[in-house]
Amino acid sequence: MIVRGYFRIFSFFDVAEAIKLESLRAILGPEAAPRTPGFTHRTPEYAQAQNAPIVESVDPLSLPTGEKLDARIKYYWFGVAGVELTTGFECDFDSLCPQSYRWMNAPEVEKAAEELLRGRLERFRPALIRPSPKWLDEDYLVIDIESAQHTGGRSATAVEMLQSYADQITQLVRGELISLSAAERDEIVRSALSYYPSDLVVVGWAAALVYDKPDATLAVIDLLEYANTQLLEFRYYDELLTNLLSNVYSSLEGHESFLSRWRLPRRAGRLNRIRLDIMDLAERTEYAVKFISDTYYARVYRVSSAKIGANDYKTLVGEKLKTAGELYEFMVAQFNERRMFTLEVVVAVLVLLDVILLLRGK
Repeated sequence: MIVRGYFRIFSFFDVAEAIKLESLRAILGPEAAPRTPGFTHRTPEYAQAQNAPIVESVDPLSLPTGEKLDARIKYYWFGVAGVELTTGFECDFDSLCPQSYRWMNAPEVEKAAEELLRGRLERFRPALIRPSPKWLDEDYLVIDIESAQHTGGRSATAVEMLQSYADQITQLVRGELISLSAAERDEIVRSALSYYPSDLVVVGWAAALVYDKPDATLAVIDLLEYANTQLLEFRYYDELLTNLLSNVYSSLEGHESFLSRWRLPRRAGRLNRIRLDIMDLAERTEYAVKFISDTYYARVYRVSSAKIGANDYKTLVGEKLKTAGELYEFMVAQFNERRMFTLEVVVAVLVLLDVILLLRGK
């Protein structure tokens, strides 16, 4: 089977808390335009992208190896910028695995993507809200197969591809060069998705294989990108909450002076404000792509989020937000107890003074 298509190498960076897209569009000029997923299958009107990201086309990128990759950058309102580097392939299916492994494990590609983005940082800095001093990053590879033909020229179906090349597909999405176990192969095949007999989506944590017509493939790739940006954002929230909770625990366990204890409401208020901010940002980020019913694209999105690991981090963040809420209630209760105790002491002292004055008066 001869396959033709593109390796799409994605590098996502958390560059700020948020990006003002209108300001960014003014900075980048008329060539930068919002990009909404072009759903080609039947999809309800409420399935849509909220605050569609802005796409910037840039010049091809040259690697130290001499290879040239097409490049573009996509900016999301929630502070993530994704660099997509693309190179074509045309080979037999068996040759895909070593090529895919090479692009999945190419440190020079990630370095080139980061340098490309940092080189443009000063230009779009005015559009950034609270720029991140340290960038979190995620990498992902999409094997975009636009054509798969048998020796006689007949196009392959999704079923034929899975039946004949299940082992190779498992290696592709797992980023391996050697064959994996039958259990691992069966798990990958079970999660494969198709809408028509001629299309296929297989998602792994490090890579995905997408087989479809070019106009239909872009929508699926957009959803894979969104799932990766969600993973990156939930990783950011997880790290932020971990540091926040650690600082709160340290302050509660330390030996505080009498006066410092009265700062407890201020610390509790800060904790709660940050908790509410994270809840708001997480909710808006999660619903960047909005689905309600069980459409095909909704299934692609759910499978992608689960396989890539966004759901796991979402659960971690949810648990830490719950812990932060309980800590806030505990801190408020502690302050109220101390305040009541102080008031009781003051009242007792005043009563004692009254008694003393009364006795002295007699």
